Amino acid sequence: QVQLVESGGGLVQSGGSLRLSCVATGSVLSISVMDWYRQTPGKQRELVGSINDGGNINYGQSVKGRVNISRDKLKNAVYLQLNNLKSDDAAVYYCRATLKTLEEQRSQSIWGQGTQVTVSS
Repeated sequence: QVQLVESGGGLVQSGGSLRLSCVATGSVLSISVMDWYRQTPGKQRELVGSINDGGNINYGQSVKGRVNISRDKLKNAVYLQLNNLKSDDAAVYYCRATLKTLEEQRSQSIWGQGTQVTVSS
């Protein structure tokens, strides 16, 4: 079965940068979209960045200009570069992949477990 393995989160000083990675492992047939979302307690999960198999990219308004999303199709991976981090960027960041697996050839969305980003002042 497919799992999304996330890494790169941690503690960073205000103004610093982090690079998050998400790799889909297992019996992936195809991936149409990979996204990054973030969530803090009491708030809706918020889109940070999205990239589809055509290379089209969307960014959330709150991070536009400070974030870059990229994808490595051969590795079934997506990366999120976060720059000039602020205290309100602190959140759990979740990776999502919309994909088909060998076991179920119907498009489905799979979420990673989340990786914590903490910003110190």
